[in-house]
Amino acid sequence: MGSRSLSLYFATTGADLVVDVVHARVSGKPDSLREVPFLSLWFKSTARSGIAEDTTLFARIPIPDTSPTELSGKIPPMRYWLMKSEPSVFGLTHLKASPRRTTMWDGVRNYQARNMLRDDFKKGDLAFFYHSSCPEPGIVAVIEILCPGYPDPTAFMRAHPHHDPKSKRDTPRWFAVDVKLKTEFEERISLEELKRTRELSDMIVLRRGNRLSITPVSDLEWRFILAMR
Repeated sequence: MGSRSLSLYFATTGADLVVDVVHARVSGKPDSLREVPFLSLWFKSTARSGIAEDTTLFARIPIPDTSPTELSGKIPPMRYWLMKSEPSVFGLTHLKASPRRTTMWDGVRNYQARNMLRDDFKKGDLAFFYHSSCPEPGIVAVIEILCPGYPDPTAFMRAHPHHDPKSKRDTPRWFAVDVKLKTEFEERISLEELKRTRELSDMIVLRRGNRLSITPVSDLEWRFILAMR
């Protein structure tokens, strides 16, 4: 773990503000390790003698990592998502047992979620795999998006539970993507833990009344959740 420090001293009553930039190593499988930059703000109380009495960490904020290439607009930046599935229907165990740990994410029948699959998902995007409608809901893994959205074939299958007679091959109504398991979490990050984390208070999945099975995750939220593991 490396760090860079920059101290900013303010003329406040008996106090200094110290700013540290810390690079935290995220644990996990070798192919999932990455450096996550954080801005750590420390409050240091100082006695009149000038000797520091106490130093307390009061904020730790993930810093977005935007490359010059992304800023130039030449390559679309990676997007992050949260994708819900009921483990009794299709959970992490099913994904791990799938060939090459890859599957089609089909059956989305909400127009707002459909629009994201159709218009916004790109190859290389990453998503949190979230177990929902179960005794212990929460994030259990990271999955990779393998392709842009394409017409959901299950909508055309008469005998399939997801069949929609109004969805035609020339004018498809529903879309799917292919996903692959990238990193399994040793311990799930529970819904209750997400709710207790002040830095994640704006996450769409935590908003009252939200029932979307697919929601976008901001860069800051993504990095913060990875650091919680």
